[in-house]
Amino acid sequence: MIPKIISADDHVIEPAHVWQDRMPSKHKELAPKIVIAPQGEMTLNDGVWLETPGTGDKMAAWWHFENKRYQIKQMVACPGIPPEEVTMEGVTYDDIAPGCYDPIARLADMDINHVEASLCFPNYPRFCGQLFSEADDLELGLLCVQAYNDWMIDEWCGSSGGRLIPLCIVPLWDAELAAKEIYRVAEKGCRAVAWSELPAWLGRPGIHGDFWDPFLKACEETQTVICMHIGSGTKTVQTSPEAPTVVTANLIVCNSAASMIDWIFSGKFEQFPNLKLLYAESQIGWIPYFIERADDTWRTHQWAQGEKRIPKPPSHYYKKHVYSCFFKDTVGIDLLDRIGEDNVLFETDYPHQDGTFPNTLAIAEELFGHLEQETIDKIARNNAIKLFGLTI
Repeated sequence: MIPKIISADDHVIEPAHVWQDRMPSKHKELAPKIVIAPQGEMTLNDGVWLETPGTGDKMAAWWHFENKRYQIKQMVACPGIPPEEVTMEGVTYDDIAPGCYDPIARLADMDINHVEASLCFPNYPRFCGQLFSEADDLELGLLCVQAYNDWMIDEWCGSSGGRLIPLCIVPLWDAELAAKEIYRVAEKGCRAVAWSELPAWLGRPGIHGDFWDPFLKACEETQTVICMHIGSGTKTVQTSPEAPTVVTANLIVCNSAASMIDWIFSGKFEQFPNLKLLYAESQIGWIPYFIERADDTWRTHQWAQGEKRIPKPPSHYYKKHVYSCFFKDTVGIDLLDRIGEDNVLFETDYPHQDGTFPNTLAIAEELFGHLEQETIDKIARNNAIKLFGLTI
């Protein structure tokens, strides 16, 4: 039996009022707001998507923030639409399901989808809120971060009875400010933060120095899980400018693998022994190889090079600190004994094009319904309850 699922990776399409309703009057003009304008063009440049405003008759909802322009795209707001009908075209709110942006409609869709609770990553600010770290005015950027978090906790999750799990963002340009925001939202009941798999790819310090220690200390003290969605390093692996985007879609898991190895060898799990990480939408079948390889290099390379940051093998830190989500990975289930049934969570990826809505129950049954009931319960919900400290 597949119990009601707690999805550890879904997404929200932010409603138009999030920032304008919460912004001081002097910042309203440059703060994020929706403008209906012609659809624009999408191009992939050096692994980064760029958008150019269009001039045609088809309209899209464009976010305007300072001098930045981004349209809401169908492929991120298309629950249940067959993949062959999905495009990268810009859309308006009238073109997408209300469950994308309305919490009451989302709960109704969750009921249809055999989902009891859901953790939702941002969409417009990108998967770890990095958009606001690119602001020309960082005072405005910080206000945008705080406004998003207040909306997420108070409005998106507030009246859901715990079914919508708050996930905050932080200012990525200042570790002290990030720590302060973690403490602030923790007082409001938030125990999860969306963060970058590879902050150095965002032009920020990596995790091997001490820059991020105030933020990591705050996460540990508040039992806040650091949640890293695939692609939250902004850049993606691109084999050549001529390669089709489907190549990038296959290789994007390399971001998560690189991040996990980065964390394990950083020594941060020795420094912060109660820190927890979650990798979202990266699937799980790749994990055993990289852990085995890490253990081998720890034995054969680390000591020869005078590296002493981690006294225990990488597999020790993985089992204690790292969790990952999946929703389409038969290889991962075949290797579950090596991945660890306590380290795996399920997700639905609503409302993205490759998500499981409205067939999550059937997909879960096919993927892991043959396992022992205790293991099924862990994957479907119990691991999420334990990781996030849920009372649902």
